[in-house]
Amino acid sequence: MDRLVVTGGTRLHGSVRISGAKNSALKLMAASLLAEGETVIENVPHIADCLTMAEVLDRLGAGASWEGSSLRIDASGALEVETPYELVSQMRASIVVLGPLLARQGRARVAMPGGCNIGSRKIDLHLKGFERMGARFSYDHGFLNATAPSLRGAMISLDFPSVGATENILMAAVGATGTTVIENAAREPEIQDLAAMLVQMGAKIDGAGSTTMEIHGVDGFTAVRHRVIPDRIEAGTFAIAVCATGGSVTIEEGRAEHLDLVLDKLGEAGATVEAKDRSVRVEMSERPRQIDLVTLPFPGFPTDLQPQMMALLAAARGTSIVTENVFESRFMFVDELNRMGADIRTEGHHAVIRGVDRLSAAPVRALDIRAGAAMVIAALAADGTTDIADIHHVDRGYEDLEGRLTSLGAEVRREPSPWPAER
Repeated sequence: MDRLVVTGGTRLHGSVRISGAKNSALKLMAASLLAEGETVIENVPHIADCLTMAEVLDRLGAGASWEGSSLRIDASGALEVETPYELVSQMRASIVVLGPLLARQGRARVAMPGGCNIGSRKIDLHLKGFERMGARFSYDHGFLNATAPSLRGAMISLDFPSVGATENILMAAVGATGTTVIENAAREPEIQDLAAMLVQMGAKIDGAGSTTMEIHGVDGFTAVRHRVIPDRIEAGTFAIAVCATGGSVTIEEGRAEHLDLVLDKLGEAGATVEAKDRSVRVEMSERPRQIDLVTLPFPGFPTDLQPQMMALLAAARGTSIVTENVFESRFMFVDELNRMGADIRTEGHHAVIRGVDRLSAAPVRALDIRAGAAMVIAALAADGTTDIADIHHVDRGYEDLEGRLTSLGAEVRREPSPWPAER
């Protein structure tokens, strides 16, 4: 297992290009199962999660092959209906193959998902939606067995605007008989990207990006070519890193409309933000100021940028309060920040961050994808050299993070870890 060794104290400067959105690419890859033909998805990031999903598709009988940053997926032949445990247990997003498999095959056997340990994140909302459409489920030996000989449209109201449930139900509903309405649907840009590709394939979808989606089922789908939108979480991560180091960076392919609240909060903290058509320039010339923030589903502040923002606020002037409303275990990484001299106390859904003058290097761990990114940001801003273990978590969500940070002037290198990784 590898670690990152980060020497802090260097201001980031220059420009960096944002990769395709992980949280969109994974769902687009699953959606390709609907079409009997070769789908080409462009701008797919070479990260561990996308490699895992490509292998899941391969094992299902949809041959997946890479051509640079494009992925060709050929689902022309007969598909298998069982996803392998050793792959699905690594990444919970692979549960989204359930919707397209039910729509095309009428059945599926899916291993229960794994992934980052940041909360319960049950799949109950997915299953309730499928049951409303006529699916039936049973469990055995860690697998979920689903049957739906004939999916039918239904009125589905989600208890919470779950991104995964909205996407999974959407991919089943496009192939169901009749009309499905999803109330309290998630509104994230990645869902809009998925809906755009499904419409290209022949689906009939109204209301993507709103709280109510109406889907009229169709009989078949055509393979298409589609380009993944830029990754707003990666763009936000780089923007926060720039502010933590007092740097100045142009984030190419950063879409300001996907980061409105994040950029507003960085402005409150003292950053200068200039949004252009296909880029965002972020500059911080002073020590960050304290801010308060609350995570909420889009268009609220994204939970996937909360750990990175806490790393920034750990060395801000004054006391900040962060409220986490999406994942109950998202504060697990706080002890790692405190090892670096941060003064953070948590109680329930709230974290009180008393800014210190400077963080200091310490051996720490990346506990999940976004917590790992937060530790990298903290290390960039800290005195001394920080060893970050379990960096395989970060590799699941960021392509060549150390290389791109180095191109901005950071001192970051990857080395074999001297101790076993925690999984």
